[in-house]
Amino acid sequence: MSKIKLSKQFIKNTCKIALNEDLFPSGDITSDLVNDKFVVKAKLISNDNGVIAGLEFAENTFRLIDSKIKFISKKNNGDEIKKGDLIAIINGNIKNILIGERVALNFLSHISGIASKTNKFVKAVKGKVKICCTRKTIPGLRVLQKYAVKLGGGTNHRFNLSDEFLIKDNHISPNNSIRDLVKKAIKNKRGRKITVEVDGLKQLKSIIDLNFETILLDNMNLKKLKEAKKICKNRYELEASGGINLKNVAKIASTGVDRISVGGLTHSSNSIDLKLEI
Repeated sequence: MSKIKLSKQFIKNTCKIALNEDLFPSGDITSDLVNDKFVVKAKLISNDNGVIAGLEFAENTFRLIDSKIKFISKKNNGDEIKKGDLIAIINGNIKNILIGERVALNFLSHISGIASKTNKFVKAVKGKVKICCTRKTIPGLRVLQKYAVKLGGGTNHRFNLSDEFLIKDNHISPNNSIRDLVKKAIKNKRGRKITVEVDGLKQLKSIIDLNFETILLDNMNLKKLKEAKKICKNRYELEASGGINLKNVAKIASTGVDRISVGGLTHSSNSIDLKLEI
């Protein structure tokens, strides 16, 4: 699996793109009205409970605008926060702080929202299984979103289509049964992981003798998940997927699966509400 690498240059470039989106072509015409010699202490405060994540993106946003701005974190990435908590103090020129305010908060709010939702799922299963994200991410933001999942205590599924084989129903055709496709994947494996999605026990039994790593049990009820565990024993890593939420995730974890994938971690997480007080 590809590893997410948040190098200093990547963070800097990502913040540059976000600032350009906000400032092109004429800059912050409203903040230009403010006395640019005025130095202030701004407080970054949480209006929500959750997990804070993405602090380096907020810090780099301000520093790209003004290298003299001091971003003093009072929390670390992955820390649990409560409403009213002080997250950071930003000292510097008021005009330049105002210019970077929304971009910095957007990064923090979005990344923290995903980390917070992930953490709720992680707590719900009490360490029995891994909580995984999927490729259901916003185009261009996959690195940030999968990074957020990690900070919330989750596990990254494959990063892109080159990482591993994931054989699903839509890959099956009149000329290629699921068994044929798995055999082809094994032949062309070259060190990559093979995951096979099945939507029923009959389909599962048709590939149970083949040598690969993971079986994705799609939209199966608790009874079928338990039966799949009995059939597979410990031969394969089992992953449950489909229709999973905070109300049923603990019961699904109790069936003996090894991982649970939740697309909603990245495509349906609410942002954490943060504010900047000057």
